[in-house]
This record gives sequence, structure tokens and C-alpha cells, in this order.
Amino acid sequence: MIKFTLIAIVVFIIATFPATWLLMLFLGNVGVSVGYWGVLPLGILVSALLGAVTAQPID
Repeated sequence: MIKFTLIAIVVFIIATFPATWLLMLFLGNVGVSVGYWGVLPLGILVSALLGAVTAQPID
């Protein structure tokens, strides 16, 4: 159970990294200097939204 939890956390961080990193770049250009951990909640929401939008419907 502990191994599964650790693996799930690592996969979760890797899966949300691209959206979070791009949000950090965007917010940095706008003038809001926020670190990775500050943008992570928004990155999680963006990753979930992109996953839901691009998912194939189940027939």
C-alpha cells in the first residue's frame, strides 16, 4: 500500500508538471512571480480540464 501511494504521488507530479510549468512561465511574464508549489493547484486543475476535454467518449 505504501509503495502504491509513493508511485501514485510520483506519477501525479510528473503528469501535472507540463501544465504547471507553462502556467509558471505565463504568470512570470504577466508579472506574478510564483514558484512551482504556488502554481501546482492551478496546474492540477488545468491538467484535469485538458484530460477531460481531450478524452474519447465511451460508446
